[in-house]
Amino acid sequence: MKRLIMIVLDSVGVGELPDAHLYGDEGSNTLGHVAEAVGGLNLPHLQRLGLGNITPVRGVPPTEEPQAAWGKMAELSKGKDTTTGHWEIAGLILNRPFPTYPNGFPREIIDEFERRIGRKTLGNYPASGTVIIDELGAEHLETGFPIVYTSADSVFQIAAHEEIVPLEQLYHWCRIARELLTGEHAAARVIARPFLGQPGSFQRTANRQDFSVAPFEPTVLDALTQGGIPVYGVGKISDIFAGQGITESVPSKSNQEGVDRVLDLLSTKQEECLIFANLVDFDMLWGHRNDAQGYARGLEEFDARLPEILSKLQAEDLLLILADHGCDPTTPSTDHSREYVPLLVTGQAVQPVHLGVRSTFADVAKTAAHYFAIHYETVGKSFLPEILPDKRS
Repeated sequence: MKRLIMIVLDSVGVGELPDAHLYGDEGSNTLGHVAEAVGGLNLPHLQRLGLGNITPVRGVPPTEEPQAAWGKMAELSKGKDTTTGHWEIAGLILNRPFPTYPNGFPREIIDEFERRIGRKTLGNYPASGTVIIDELGAEHLETGFPIVYTSADSVFQIAAHEEIVPLEQLYHWCRIARELLTGEHAAARVIARPFLGQPGSFQRTANRQDFSVAPFEPTVLDALTQGGIPVYGVGKISDIFAGQGITESVPSKSNQEGVDRVLDLLSTKQEECLIFANLVDFDMLWGHRNDAQGYARGLEEFDARLPEILSKLQAEDLLLILADHGCDPTTPSTDHSREYVPLLVTGQAVQPVHLGVRSTFADVAKTAAHYFAIHYETVGKSFLPEILPDKRS
């Protein structure tokens, strides 16, 4: 019995990619800059695994004897968003980025959306979610018109007050938008952004829901499930893949709850399986809000939970800790950043070797297929022979 556990620390990038200038992200380094901003991070467990061997991190020095295999990965796909990053982790490469809307959505999209939901909309411009709610929330309360906005990412976001628009109605509107956004306007995600409160004190709730475009080709998740290997998606994983290749979705509304759900699965799933988790708070709560202090606390809180996860690993289990993109909270931008992502691989049988700079996140997908002896074609290269040289060829 062997299990593969993949935990994505959403947006924890480790330095600009060579093409970062094409995305306006020169100099970005989410992990390094967060550490500098707070005078050093206290991450003893990640430090022992080898996090400081991947990139300089103030407070997290390199170790001479890492307990994990370590390296970093470059993104081969075009883009720097959540969907692109996760799809590449699962083996799917995007040669063209998802469409973005720096000037808002075309009138024909908004007009048809308004016709289908039976009411007007507010906004339709790029904005921070908390800012646009403050700007338009009072008008929304008066009219009941949903707030539509986007960002530098390929997202169609719909914000509505839970006491004005019931959650199921908001989710229904999101499904309508998802149906509309196809072809050249196939935005990566439609996101429900419910909030509560009164003008001057609005707060987004944890009832966010993502409605992603479906992967256009099979991912390793499809290959695993078709091969009889269950895939358990924790957090927004199922949303990111539109449910494709997911055996069971295990929702979570915070990093801490996400770790709790991973621990639950490690305790209850005594079978060959993939546990694929996303810890979203790094990105949603701290990266996009340029909150380096909060980001640092979140990293330290995850580090404190790491021994619980490690203690649940059985003889053949593999644990991968990685990310999907950057979101440097110390830059003027509140958007994602085009960065390398960390790769830490540990388990009782893992050889703690340097995995170098991987040319694509898809190496993870190829490794997962190799680990479970499932055929899956992707541009990625398995690193299993490097970490388990006596057991895999």
